[in-house]
Parts: sequence; structure tokens; C-alpha cells
Amino acid sequence: MSRSSCPAGVVLGLLGTAGYAAAHGWPAVIPVEMVGAELAAAVLTGVTAGVYPAVRASRLTPTEALAAP
Repeated sequence: MSRSSCPAGVVLGLLGTAGYAAAHGWPAVIPVEMVGAELAAAVLTGVTAGVYPAVRASRLTPTEALAAP
């Protein structure tokens, strides 16, 4: 996962929200706190998706890792 994918997800989420609001004729109101929460959630998801498999792989010996299907 690249570093730019987290902010890109936030931008796509903001655009999706604004588009949905516009489609229903609503004003697009996005609190600033939620933008920070979106970014934090994106970073947490990216870190979890990267760290969890790495920690599991680090517990294997090289021969076990090569023998896995």
C-alpha cells in the first residue's frame, strides 16, 4: 500500500458524500472533525492490513515460509 492511498480514500469519500448530497438536493455539510476521523480510520486500516501479515510471516522459519502452499 502506498502512502498516497490513504488520502486518496479520504478524498474519494468526501467526493462521494458531496455527490450523494447533490443527487438528493441536500447541502453537502462535512464537519472538519470527520475529515480527521476519516483520515485516522484510513491510516489505521492500512497499518493493520500491512502489519498483521508481516507479524504472522515473521513468526515462521524460512523453511516453513517456503513450504507453505
